[in-house]
Amino acid sequence: MSGVFTRIFGVSCLMLVLLAVSMFFGLSMGSSGAGFPDIIESITSFFKGEGTMHAIIWKLRLPRVLLAALVGATLSLGGLVFQAILRNPLAEPYILGISGGSAIGAIAGILLGLAPFPGVGLLAFAGGIATLFIVLGIAAGQAVAKKESLLLAGVMVNAFCSAVIMFLISLSTDARLQNIMFWLMGDLSSGGLSEVLVLAAFLLPCFIVVFWMAHRMNLLLMGGEMAQSMGVNVRLVTLLLLVITSFMISATVSQCGLIAFVGLVIPHLLRLLFGSDHRVLVPACIFGGAGYLVLCDLLARVLPRQGEMPAGVITAMVGAPVFIYLLRRRAG
Repeated sequence: MSGVFTRIFGVSCLMLVLLAVSMFFGLSMGSSGAGFPDIIESITSFFKGEGTMHAIIWKLRLPRVLLAALVGATLSLGGLVFQAILRNPLAEPYILGISGGSAIGAIAGILLGLAPFPGVGLLAFAGGIATLFIVLGIAAGQAVAKKESLLLAGVMVNAFCSAVIMFLISLSTDARLQNIMFWLMGDLSSGGLSEVLVLAAFLLPCFIVVFWMAHRMNLLLMGGEMAQSMGVNVRLVTLLLLVITSFMISATVSQCGLIAFVGLVIPHLLRLLFGSDHRVLVPACIFGGAGYLVLCDLLARVLPRQGEMPAGVITAMVGAPVFIYLLRRRAG
């Protein structure tokens, strides 16, 4: 057991260092520029700091970097959980339609004039969990013999969710939805520090619960009957993980829209590097997914000559080829 703790600690420290490096780049790079001395000076003079660069770092870049880290950690962890309980390495919140269902709920909340919390957040969660059970219901009876049916069900439901989203947008004249397309592709620029802290207060306890259930996730990979014989209440554990993960995904979608494939790329990469023990993979996915999305958002900010692009564009450009590769490898 001490060997497992040592490995968890070592991998977590490594990924935490990578996260810290990515956050440093996220804080120091941008259209206005900022070097290492500027960041150190802003940190050491937090209470008495003033000037344009200090305001840019603390009021604009820091909330955005923290939001990207939280969302990346959530999406990566969500993909890991879905892949474990569904025993399918291609399972991911966006592919399964969970993100699309959450987006429908969030847009409905905006159209109804509800407050971001709890109104929009609760409707996003309701949309996400409803979509999840619809997908599982469509694939029921076939998922064991032909796991690709789960992916096909997710793709169909995701396409339907996209059509509903476009329908709602086309009917709306609400000024708040004028920039909805940018939001739908993953907008990490809208959250202030207070919104980020509220989101963190909801997500961090979920991270802890998932880590606490990591060993049960290892047993679920062995099959339901084997896990049951080893003392795991398969139905309760599966339901709890599905609800917690759907809640996390819905919270991030209501805050920053749809960001695809993070939950596919990061768990797959880390599984190749560190093996399949979820006690190691859960913290690795949290820190690795956080750093990955911080870097993707940085690219979205610095690549365009004017303005910026949604972070979801970068993650889709990376994730879609990975998905195709994994799909072809499974088919082969």
